Amino acid sequence: MKWSGRRSSENFEDRRGMSSGGKTIIGGGIIGIIILLLNTFGGENVQMLTPILEQMNGGSGAPTEQRDLTAAEIEEGKFIEAILVDTEDVWGKIFQENNMQYERPNLVLFNQAVETECGNATSASGPFYCPADQKVYMDLTFFEELKTKFGAEGGDFATAYVIAHEIGHHVQTLLGTSAKMRQMQEGKSQAEANKLSVALELQADFYAGVWTHYNQKMNNFLEEGDIDEALSAAHAVGDDAIQSKIQGHIVPESFTHGTSAQRKAWFMKGYKSGDINQGDTFAEIR
Repeated sequence: MKWSGRRSSENFEDRRGMSSGGKTIIGGGIIGIIILLLNTFGGENVQMLTPILEQMNGGSGAPTEQRDLTAAEIEEGKFIEAILVDTEDVWGKIFQENNMQYERPNLVLFNQAVETECGNATSASGPFYCPADQKVYMDLTFFEELKTKFGAEGGDFATAYVIAHEIGHHVQTLLGTSAKMRQMQEGKSQAEANKLSVALELQADFYAGVWTHYNQKMNNFLEEGDIDEALSAAHAVGDDAIQSKIQGHIVPESFTHGTSAQRKAWFMKGYKSGDINQGDTFAEIR
């Protein structure tokens, strides 16, 4: 994708290379889905999955010392910042078109561990959005894990898709969708609550597609193969793909993010339509 030449964002924080210490809590993302399996099934699954979690967590409880960023890391930071700027421009325009004011979130890069208003997390969390401080947190080693352990193609637009998905959660926070979904989950069975979670995640994929649509019109930033990279990443993080890889079978009632097919379909619907009013993923579960 074409990304150079973007301006700097005031909402970008690069905490890589900073010192950290103490053990932290594993959070959401891909590992969060695996933890959901642990919590849901317990028993033999705990014994089966715990070594995998420990391996993927990579000993991130150990403290790290401050260091200088490498040239490659500096370039990675510039790329992430360029994507963040594009999300600011696109969502600022969309909100303005709908007579609303877009509040820009911060994006934080970190290594191994990070403290947030939603609690502490490790790199095993994968990228995540914290509504309490309205920040997206990312350890870029996640994308290597996505390729080597979950079979995604990789590529710069796979990264852009994941960022756009997390920014989609920020949009949901601003629109009140996330809070409404939490209220709807109250008093529901675990299976029904999971369906609502799936709807929220699929809508974030839809918003990632809408962002891609607008950004292409505004900046003509897509190159050949970019959409395929996004779809490959969406496929890799589908609940069915992850469950099949981790435990050898799928349990649909435990899904929290949607199947690979659903995630790809909603991203493409957002990309092709560019219309935020077509993203009612909750209608499918009514």
